[in-house]
Amino acid sequence: MKVGLHAEAPPKPEYGAMCNGCGLCCAVATCPLGIVLFRCRKGPCPALHWQDGRYVCGVLAEPARFAPLLPRRWAARLVARWIAAGQGCDCRHQMESR
Repeated sequence: MKVGLHAEAPPKPEYGAMCNGCGLCCAVATCPLGIVLFRCRKGPCPALHWQDGRYVCGVLAEPARFAPLLPRRWAARLVARWIAAGQGCDCRHQMESR
């Protein structure tokens, strides 16, 4: 599957290694939270956001914009848990050569 990512995106880390913001996972598939919020299963996720030289989850970075019904005090914490932030790379796809 060919996906368009920013030319300066970091290379995909090994499966299980710490996320580095390469964006590949969200470009090829939408996480369960994204499926609920955006009603789409295939990527790129509408919340995939390029920021400071890496990709970030827009729902995590700007929860009020993407999930305004979430309580502000808990939004970032809930979203981080729902998208498994900090759990390591779970994308088995590989980036194509640039």
